[in-house]
Amino acid sequence: MGWLEQKRIDLLERSLAGLEWVARRRGEEAGLAAHLATGIEGETAALFHLRRKGYRVVARRWSSGNLRGDIDLIAWQGPVLCFVEVKTRTAHDIAPAEVRVDGHKRNTLHRLARHYVRQLPMETRPPVRFDILSVYLVPGEEKEFVHFEGAFGWSERRHGDRWDDWP
Repeated sequence: MGWLEQKRIDLLERSLAGLEWVARRRGEEAGLAAHLATGIEGETAALFHLRRKGYRVVARRWSSGNLRGDIDLIAWQGPVLCFVEVKTRTAHDIAPAEVRVDGHKRNTLHRLARHYVRQLPMETRPPVRFDILSVYLVPGEEKEFVHFEGAFGWSERRHGDRWDDWP
């Protein structure tokens, strides 16, 4: 990624931060629970982190409309479609943030990812990867990112699910 693209991403991130600051000052986030506001801030930081790494983010907080749950970020890394679960923390707890993606959440992500891929206007299905991106927003410290590429795969699906020709 070139210098100009990096600067463009930096400018977009700062602009969004400024708009969020204005919204907070106007009290437009007053009804939002603190943990939800932290999660949104972490997703935003994760989005720009991935863009700086060369990912092309195509969706944020994607939901199918008829299935429960959502996918935090969907991005392309070259030919690979990545479904990214973002976990945000404001402190380094005993257990790292990424361990919070349990079997139930993985099953939800599998179901949603399958639905997303089936609606793509492609003749062949792209290679798919499931990532976990832990974001630590510790007050007074720099943002910290821990990215687990390929954190889990399709083989963890529930018994009885049919994935047709999926691996």
